Amino acid sequence: MKGVFIAFDQAHKDAVMNVLDHLNCRGFSFFEQMQGRGSKTGEPHYGTHAWAAMNSGIFTVVEDSIVEKLLADLKSVDESAQMLGLRAFVWNIEQCY
Repeated sequence: MKGVFIAFDQAHKDAVMNVLDHLNCRGFSFFEQMQGRGSKTGEPHYGTHAWAAMNSGIFTVVEDSIVEKLLADLKSVDESAQMLGLRAFVWNIEQCY
């Protein structure tokens, strides 16, 4: 099993949810409002008058076999509007119940 954390501009919410639905990733936790700044490009997302945009995040645990397709589909969403921002991070899940 792999844990996948997806951080994205709120404008990407529907596209990210569609990716998860398409790959039958049912279980996840959704964080509606997160502040942040990309590590390479893009504008800060602080929810202020100067930097009004906000991020959201999703954490999901998926089977190893799904990870590559999930990352590829999320990368396509990111590339459709790169200035909005989307990143996904994957790590091993040792145990769960």
